[in-house]
Amino acid sequence: MQQFFRYGLIGIISNLTVYCLYLLITHLGLPSKIAMTCTYVVGAFIGFFGNKNLTFSYTGKAVSASIRYVMAQLSGYLLNLIALFIFVDRLGYSHQWVQAAAIIAVAGFLFLAHKHYVFRNDTSHS
Repeated sequence: MQQFFRYGLIGIISNLTVYCLYLLITHLGLPSKIAMTCTYVVGAFIGFFGNKNLTFSYTGKAVSASIRYVMAQLSGYLLNLIALFIFVDRLGYSHQWVQAAAIIAVAGFLFLAHKHYVFRNDTSHS
């Protein structure tokens, strides 16, 4: 539960910041999927260090964790992109609300991926 709480705290701070940036750059005219791509990269970069050190206290090999982290983030990015494509482009929902919901859904997916795949602290999988 402590990991989940710390993950949530880091996530709220970083995702709120990234979402505000997303709203700003879409307001300035950048298409939603391009804005999501730009802000996703920023959030993923921030998240690696925050979650590696603060949430999961990872002490394993940084290179191995980095590779797994990129793979998990690519999966999260694709989930987010698919959500925008389906709910905004096909169904006509507001990109602001879809992106807000996608951030929450992807964060849940990534918590599980980080806990059980990326930042696992056992030596048998390093």
